[in-house]
Amino acid sequence: MASVPEVVAHVDVIAGVRLASRDRYDPFGDQPVDVHLADGRIADIGPAGALPRRGVVLDADGCHLAAGLWDHHVHTVQWALNAQRTSLESAGSAAEAVAVIRDVAPLADGRRIGTGYRDALWEDAASLEALDAATGDVPTYLVNADAHSMWLNSAALAREGFAPPADGLLRENDAFEVSRRLNEVETATADAMVRDAAAAATARGIVGVVDLDMGWNDEAWRRRLADGFDLWRVEFAVYPHHLDRALAEGLVSGDPLRDAASDLVRVGPLKVIADGSLGTRTAACTHPYADDPRNFGTLNLTPDELRELMTAAAGGGLACAIHAIGDRANTEALDAFAATGAWGTIEHAQLIAASDLRRFARLGVGASVQPVHMLDDRDMTDSLWARQTSRAYPLRALQDAGATLLFGSDAPVAPLDPWAAIAAAVWRTRDGRDPWEPDQALDAGTALAASTRGGSADDAATIMPGEVSDLIVCEADPMSASADELRAMRVAATMIGGRLTHLA
Repeated sequence: MASVPEVVAHVDVIAGVRLASRDRYDPFGDQPVDVHLADGRIADIGPAGALPRRGVVLDADGCHLAAGLWDHHVHTVQWALNAQRTSLESAGSAAEAVAVIRDVAPLADGRRIGTGYRDALWEDAASLEALDAATGDVPTYLVNADAHSMWLNSAALAREGFAPPADGLLRENDAFEVSRRLNEVETATADAMVRDAAAAATARGIVGVVDLDMGWNDEAWRRRLADGFDLWRVEFAVYPHHLDRALAEGLVSGDPLRDAASDLVRVGPLKVIADGSLGTRTAACTHPYADDPRNFGTLNLTPDELRELMTAAAGGGLACAIHAIGDRANTEALDAFAATGAWGTIEHAQLIAASDLRRFARLGVGASVQPVHMLDDRDMTDSLWARQTSRAYPLRALQDAGATLLFGSDAPVAPLDPWAAIAAAVWRTRDGRDPWEPDQALDAGTALAASTRGGSADDAATIMPGEVSDLIVCEADPMSASADELRAMRVAATMIGGRLTHLA
């Protein structure tokens, strides 16, 4: 691709580009076109060279133009801080995880932090005694990949004020509380790391995220905008412990931050964690886990508590994003949407009863899903949910039932890489194994649409005159790319409202 001067922020014409989207009504097929931009929107599209190319021209040289990509589920600060934490993803046992963390130098705050272990299929078990023997008096924290449990040594448990459990594991709300504390680094450090991580994400085509950090995100994003952050559009969540404050301050979903430096950041939903996770074996299910006939998972709130929160949010103008993984939790969440008149999404929607599939569309509830989790959890799903009668990761069934799909990563649970999500949804494998549940695969157009701001709904982002010019230029055609080509997708340019945020 021919470059434009780095000092130029806005593009007026994307020249010689091929269009790539699901629902196309243009006559151009695969022929190169020029896309003319003005005032943050697409002004016109015509055959290459048919109209005068005025202003700043980005020569796409036959690449493919798609709508800018969104990640609808990111824990922004925790994801950014992972750059300084030790990966335990390769640990195949508790002993291996201990061996890795034992040799890690403490961070500046005196803690050792490892992330990404998956203990659900380990043959050995977490042990406080073993972790203490290896790590001594240095506070040491091992964060499960699903973030719903955390393995701490005695020094860390004492530092955080928790009585030491025999295995050293904290689960659900206790783990979330410690995660919040680990994320409370100096704001200048956190903001710099968020900006660096965001710059890397723009190179993958990301133009926007839904930020589900547990802090008071109104203040954090106001500060970042004041410091010049301009790489993403952002919709940020509010958690129940901040709901009263949000309502008192008049936060309404979709509104831009008041008195902010730009309108890039808007108020998002109330986020409620209704159940646990598969990996921690706390997702609330109607059938027991295969390795424990007494364990059905757990609901973190009673149905009445969930409805009370959602009623308050909806009454104040806030959408709701309800974390629900097990089929029982999904049924309870859908019941709550129906009872309260709230609107929004179910986050994860990993195990769905057949009778609930059509309720997503009937209630207008989006299915905010993370396709890479399907591959990460493939073996756990087959093992731990072997006795479940509901369907796991039913992406095609949700689409066929009329649900709006919205893709995300849950970063740092999975890498913030929209192409990995698209490849997982379309091909349902990544390691040479046969596709997992191939009847639930999506077509590329639907997967691409699910990775845009509007998701796979009828009003998904399109490339047409009048549309916002949040666009990406891809070197391969995402509509026909293989799984390997999708994962290796090279994004030549990313722009928000025609303003370049990335140029290869």
